[in-house]
Amino acid sequence: MASPVKDPLTGAETTGHVWDETLQEFNNPLPRWWLWTFYATLLFALVYWFTYPSWPIGSGYTKGFSTLTYKTDAGETKTTHWNMRALLAQDMQTGEQALKQKAYLDKVAAASYEQIAQDPDMSSFVRSYGNGIFGDKCAGCHQAGGQGVAGLFPTLVDDDWLWGGNVEQIHQTIVGGRNGYMPAYNTTLNPEQVDEVANYVLSMSGIEHNAEAAAKGQKIFNGYAGGCYQCHTAEGKGLYSQGSANLTDKIWTVADTTAEETPEERLKLVKNVITNGIQRQMPVFGAKLNETEIKVLVAYLKQMSGTQQQ
Repeated sequence: MASPVKDPLTGAETTGHVWDETLQEFNNPLPRWWLWTFYATLLFALVYWFTYPSWPIGSGYTKGFSTLTYKTDAGETKTTHWNMRALLAQDMQTGEQALKQKAYLDKVAAASYEQIAQDPDMSSFVRSYGNGIFGDKCAGCHQAGGQGVAGLFPTLVDDDWLWGGNVEQIHQTIVGGRNGYMPAYNTTLNPEQVDEVANYVLSMSGIEHNAEAAAKGQKIFNGYAGGCYQCHTAEGKGLYSQGSANLTDKIWTVADTTAEETPEERLKLVKNVITNGIQRQMPVFGAKLNETEIKVLVAYLKQMSGTQQQ
């Protein structure tokens, strides 16, 4: 084996390659720090490959040996291989922010609704945390701002509650859901009677109507043929127990008469509700939210509506 060629001036080992009789290619060894860094990266890669999900295999991938444990929404303890979804769930339950949230949740759970409303810190927390729950569970129907969708989902930003607006009633609504139902009168009343009842309904809110038709409609409303009074009461104030609307307050959850400009259009909307009835279902959230989350949501809805009734 030939001896390495050395540069006569520096004594450094060369490769023997020379250009223009002056330029030589040295064969200097790599710095030790660079070599150890390179070896360390190789070791890190090996450890990472075995610890975390890394290599694709067929339709799956290697899961790694690292695991994470967290609680599911149902309260069950679950252990799974390391992944970002599980890491987020664990961090939300055991991280610094999660611990702060838990402290506030415990405080809210132990307080009355009146105390929550009077405490600036708890009210601020309810506004922030409740907004998250509302966005996840309620905004799909009632919209992000709680304004609802006329004809489909009631607005939550006023003080008109179909099923009652105190904290116990709102709690019951969230836990058990609601079945909003009004029978269709298309086979019970003829078109002329529907027109008369619709005029009477408009008259109860002081909206322009046909007085003669409204007088006849009142008899149908409070009589056996219509039977509307049984849910809406003879005064048209509605019943929380039935979720029947107050027909005297100019607040319309289904027939949005305020959106129409002419008396004919407003009358048509009310007649459509009487003819076809109402069938809408609010889902049950008792199994989807724990008691403290429900309490936060109730307090948040009270803030959103601006009502003082407890």
